[in-house]
Amino acid sequence: MRIERSLTILAFLTVPLPCPAQDVVSLDDLFLLPGDVIHVSIWREAELSGDFRVHPEGYVILPLLGQKAVTALPWQRVRDRLLEAYQKELINPSIELTPLRRVYVLGEVARPGLYPVDPTVSLAGVVALAGGATSNGDLRKLRVVRAGVVVLDGIPSETALASLDVRSDDQIYVGTRNWFHRNSTFVITALLSVSTIVISLAR
Repeated sequence: MRIERSLTILAFLTVPLPCPAQDVVSLDDLFLLPGDVIHVSIWREAELSGDFRVHPEGYVILPLLGQKAVTALPWQRVRDRLLEAYQKELINPSIELTPLRRVYVLGEVARPGLYPVDPTVSLAGVVALAGGATSNGDLRKLRVVRAGVVVLDGIPSETALASLDVRSDDQIYVGTRNWFHRNSTFVITALLSVSTIVISLAR
């Protein structure tokens, strides 16, 4: 009976804890930040299309339009103003403008690297872009470094997680699971084998 209870407790400990939900940013509430990128796609105007990064002083330089301030107003207002400016210069343009944030996803993920991220994507969604956690990864040990400062170290309360948005140049690290969780199958199998031997000897 004691052996069965011990195995039940061990099996419970191997089940990953659920991550708290994370609110995402609405485009209606989005303000561009220095380091963000505006992806411009204009049909049949390849030379005017591309990714254009927001300068530290809050402006972006776009082909044809020149320097435009983009951080003082919500994204939807910025988008409307840019579209209006393009329409004055082009005849019936077909334009797509998308705000992106550049973040680094590192550690125990399938494809670590630099990713352009839609600001409405959750923190979990950013990790998914990198292929998700590896078999050794532990999302409970997720860490976010911003401008050299750790702003998230492990999964906090739901309220704290909801108040933290992803910003350009953030470094997101997925930590490694501890030894027990990486070898839980082996440990449980060994315990089952030992329990079987003990029961056999007791007979």
